[in-house]
Amino acid sequence: MQRINLKKEPCLDAKHQSFAYQIKALKAIQDAEYAAVFHEQGLGKSKIAIDLMLYWLERKEVDTVLFVVKKGLIANWQSELIKHTHMTPKVLTQSRNANFFVFNSPARLMLAHYEVLKSEQERFQLFLKSRNVGAILDESTKIKNPTSAITKSLFLLAPLFKKRIIMTGTPIANRPFDIWAQIYFLDQGKSLGETFPEFKRHANLTNSLSENRQEQDEFERYLGEIFGRISGFTVRETKNSNVIALPNKTIRKVVCEWERNQYVLYAQIQKEMRATVIKNGVPTQDDSDEILKRMLRLVQVASNPKLIDEGYTGAPGKVEHLMDIVEDICRKNQKCIVWTSFTQNADWLSQELTRYGTKKVHGKMNMDRRDAGINAFLHQDNVRVLVTTPGAAKEGLTLTVANHVLFYDRTFSLDDYLQAQDRIHRISQTRECFVYDFIMKESIDEWVDLLLECKMLAAQLTQRDISIGYYKNRMSYDFGTIIRNILNIK
Repeated sequence: MQRINLKKEPCLDAKHQSFAYQIKALKAIQDAEYAAVFHEQGLGKSKIAIDLMLYWLERKEVDTVLFVVKKGLIANWQSELIKHTHMTPKVLTQSRNANFFVFNSPARLMLAHYEVLKSEQERFQLFLKSRNVGAILDESTKIKNPTSAITKSLFLLAPLFKKRIIMTGTPIANRPFDIWAQIYFLDQGKSLGETFPEFKRHANLTNSLSENRQEQDEFERYLGEIFGRISGFTVRETKNSNVIALPNKTIRKVVCEWERNQYVLYAQIQKEMRATVIKNGVPTQDDSDEILKRMLRLVQVASNPKLIDEGYTGAPGKVEHLMDIVEDICRKNQKCIVWTSFTQNADWLSQELTRYGTKKVHGKMNMDRRDAGINAFLHQDNVRVLVTTPGAAKEGLTLTVANHVLFYDRTFSLDDYLQAQDRIHRISQTRECFVYDFIMKESIDEWVDLLLECKMLAAQLTQRDISIGYYKNRMSYDFGTIIRNILNIK
């Protein structure tokens, strides 16, 4: 294959030194055809990837390196590449005309979001047959669903890349089977099998596990073997590995009492939901869309009844606690991030907290407004509070000007929870960090809290962050029983 030639090759020197553990990770994967970088959030995976790109190009292992990132992180990656290298990436977008010139340029460095690989699949196939390209997939849980169109496109393109790297701090984004598609992109099924349904059958954290000890043992044994099957091409460090000095992170549960009308509405919805469940029959799949929608309604009422009832005029039970904690944080001249899963809540809470110079960021705002809000929070002393949603700000941002995160509500996503709290607990943080989980007493919030804990333990066992003994001592499969009681399923 003929290599591209430039009149002047770019400078391939790194602008900044790496930490020792980043250098160790680089050496472990630099000559591999494919590899996974699963360092925990906040440990500088971007720097490892950038140094790997420079190594490939310096050694002429590839002609071009393609970074594939989430759409909302394009600008962030452009800044990272400029900060750490002397190169400027050519960016592939949804503009086919503009992409024509990028594909036909002799660029050494390209940047694209995941959707482009789907929309430009045919041109990518031609491009990859004419060039030696190394691909680095950031936040690779974007392809965790093997049936999605984006994942299928990447499966098709995978063998055409000369080098393949995936990166994420949360490879188990929600359930253990999330790891299968990411690894399949690398090795086409050599490690975890060629069929997803078979892998999922063994690695599914289901409600039924609460009733069967034998199934629990088989599930645990299977999870415990997964990392060994991929360890030959995987690097992972956690904050508990002591590879870098980070301040402590303390998690506090804030249990809240009901406002009277809020509880009446919650009880009414729970009762109606039970009747509907019984009328339609008990679902056998724990991911039933109907059940999930109704569970989400309970989460919304426990958070803010106005999300589903415009006539509600009371003060939800969590608000007073939120105000007290935010007031205490701001009195200490510190900053905090308030997380909510609902954009309507973000609008409402930013108004409730306006006296603290609060800024909001959520998915219904355009990128310019989001960036302006984040920049104000980062650089203006009088802006003490950022109210945001995980969908808009859980990834790619370093928000270490704050050392408190408050989860006003949480849904069932482990990835949302872990990524969001680690916006503050990462390299460059110097103060002790605090995480506050707001929980309505005797509500679905308690089940969400237990479910996320169980998901985290299953993820840690799969990633070999913990021993099987630690897992068994901490794990409870009662989440299956609790949710059946909430839904009145016998």
